[in-house]
Amino acid sequence: MNIGVVVFPGSNCDHDCAHVFRDVLGQDVTMVWHKETSLAGLDAVILPGGFSYGDYLRTGAIARFSPVMGAVTTFAGNGGLVVGVCNGFQILLEAGLLPGAMLRNRSLHFVCKDVYVRVENAATPFTSLYTPGQILKIPIAHADGNYYTDPVTLAGLQANAQVIFRYCTADGKVTPEACPNGSLDNIAGICNAGGNVLGMMPHPERCVETVLGHEDGRALFQSMITSLEGKKLTGVR
Repeated sequence: MNIGVVVFPGSNCDHDCAHVFRDVLGQDVTMVWHKETSLAGLDAVILPGGFSYGDYLRTGAIARFSPVMGAVTTFAGNGGLVVGVCNGFQILLEAGLLPGAMLRNRSLHFVCKDVYVRVENAATPFTSLYTPGQILKIPIAHADGNYYTDPVTLAGLQANAQVIFRYCTADGKVTPEACPNGSLDNIAGICNAGGNVLGMMPHPERCVETVLGHEDGRALFQSMITSLEGKKLTGVR
């Protein structure tokens, strides 16, 4: 597989994502500069974490206008797998590829620590190697991770199983205290209606090897590869 990692000015998790796919999972990786207008030849696209354009105006607001985002929108519209992690999630929201918006953390502070999230939907190309209700320990590092949307959109996300991850306690309880940023409904990650675009604030690329302490994020990327391999075998695009 050839995985594209988009690089914006200010991205700082791009090489982490490339390392996961290239060095841990043995896939080809293409670094895609934000001025590119084509994603031809790619099987999946990652929008990494960081501080695109210095987070000026608000997180993701300028990156959303990068030339590459037109190609990302087309790629996603054609069913291609797209993942936005942290700043990448914020960019997907600003670009309208996912519903909702990010507010400043409830504490008004940057939060950097390990958190627990519960897998709410294991029937996606990103979570198929997890089990429903599985508890993952994954790092976060953000100041604007307080997910918000209107009540109608939230009800739709819940009804359509588009809430993929929720912040929880170590034993899987979804409580206000377990949410590190005030995110609505403890939402840590959502997907689009088509199930091929995922946005999440936790950083799975930072926990794929035991040398990093744990590897709870590895199955997310491996799930993507498994899904893509299945499509190749069946001829589905």
